[in-house]
Amino acid sequence: MSEDSWRSVVIDRTGPGHFVATNARGGTIRFSTASGDDRGGDFTPVELLLAAIGGCTAADVDAATGRHAEPARFSVSVTGDRISDELGNRLTGLTVTFGVTFPDGEGADRARAILPRAVKASHDRLCTVSRTVETGTPVTVTVEDA
Repeated sequence: MSEDSWRSVVIDRTGPGHFVATNARGGTIRFSTASGDDRGGDFTPVELLLAAIGGCTAADVDAATGRHAEPARFSVSVTGDRISDELGNRLTGLTVTFGVTFPDGEGADRARAILPRAVKASHDRLCTVSRTVETGTPVTVTVEDA
């Protein structure tokens, strides 16, 4: 693994069911295991996964279309069904929906024209997050010696 390819976060428990993730650059995001009205605005780990899928593909598409025109609206919705079956807890039916509009103009016409190709390219090869989910990359779990 090269230094350029290495990615990592550290998760620290901040209280019962509450955590903070910190990346190598010092950025943080809070999340919790609570669901419903008691979560106080924190994301759940499942919501973070949905946000990662949407955020990754949004960045790809924005880079491709934003060179031509500033969007009037750029929204990405990511949904899925949480199930528990013989394979364990997981999400099924993951769907990413783009809502993107551009103002009138030549650059905007070009951005509109490439939008479907940009979405497809992100899904098929560029978005590391959704590509990792779709290819079923194994996850290795270990416990440090105490």
